Amino acid sequence: MRKSYKEWAIEESDSLRQDIVNLSRAIHGKPELGMREYYASQLLGDFLEQQRFEVIRGFCGIPTAFFARFKSGEGPVIALLSEYDALPELGHACGHNLIGSASVGAAVAVSRVLSQLKGTVVVMGTPAEETNGAKVLMVEAGAFTGIDAAMMFHPGDSNAVEISSLAMEALEFTFWGKAVHAAACPQLGINALEALILFFNGVNSLRQHLRDDVFIHGIIVDGGNSPNVIPERASAQFYIRARQQNQLEMARERIKTCAEGAAAMIGARVEWRNFEFSYQSMISNPTLAGLFRENLKLLGVRDLAGPREAMGSIDMGNVSQVVPSIHPYLALNGKFVPHSREFANVAGSEIGEAVMMTAAKAMACTAIDLYLQPELAVKARAELQRRVGKGL
Repeated sequence: MRKSYKEWAIEESDSLRQDIVNLSRAIHGKPELGMREYYASQLLGDFLEQQRFEVIRGFCGIPTAFFARFKSGEGPVIALLSEYDALPELGHACGHNLIGSASVGAAVAVSRVLSQLKGTVVVMGTPAEETNGAKVLMVEAGAFTGIDAAMMFHPGDSNAVEISSLAMEALEFTFWGKAVHAAACPQLGINALEALILFFNGVNSLRQHLRDDVFIHGIIVDGGNSPNVIPERASAQFYIRARQQNQLEMARERIKTCAEGAAAMIGARVEWRNFEFSYQSMISNPTLAGLFRENLKLLGVRDLAGPREAMGSIDMGNVSQVVPSIHPYLALNGKFVPHSREFANVAGSEIGEAVMMTAAKAMACTAIDLYLQPELAVKARAELQRRVGKGL
């Protein structure tokens, strides 16, 4: 009996298992921070070249980003996104070694099946998700123009195919005053730190007038150099998060008003800037999520959670605003949470590798669904356009 295309892709994934595991272990053993992932980027790009992919290094002007493509005639263009940056001190405590290797493995398995199908599989190496997500730059550079669907997986504490995330803006506020001797002539100074403290108090008072799904977190990063000198400069960094983009924008403007008011009370002046890229909320595409869910069931995964509201922010959210996307979570180990040493250890274990292989197979099968039924890619695009059009 002739095997199905999905069975073929699963067999190819199994044949690639040791290669995929070796990639993951190598990246796990040599963790690199965002925008410094030279080893991981080179390793993954080299492997894809060996598998007959066309590879562009330094994609979108980002030294550790890459774009790899395997084309077989005209058909849907499916992008698998590869992350590989680590966390300071903790290494791969978010499992990006598994993410990057799973996407590469899935793409190679798909490329072997494409000899009998029509379409293109793309792998995008996307650095620095943990800090200043490169996906934001790639979206702005038009990297996703012509892509019909984008997907990746993330290890987590449950199997959740549909997730949402918070839109986020990272703002730094700097207050400027006038430095004088704190005891000899304080009346001649303007205390920037006092303005900053008033600003924090204003933000705290503002919280009661914001929706429950708006979150504000700030720290003081500069409060002066000596208690004997009136601080002429003080600054703080804030993350502002919200479920909806319009709520984020409203909160941002009200926080800026608090800053201006605090500066005026002291006679200081205030400036603000984005110290990191802004992340948009994640839109999980229903059609792609449905396909991925059925493919997990095909692979024997039965413990599937419903839609999950993640409390963090991800740069995949920006991608999901311009191309139909999914960012499912697969349970790595329910006892440990990401960004912990325990999670890093599991991400480098056989438990993590088993989850990685399931993810690679599910992504490969989902891509094959789209190659076999191109109308599903059209449906997914229409769903995204309706959702974005409503501003949700």
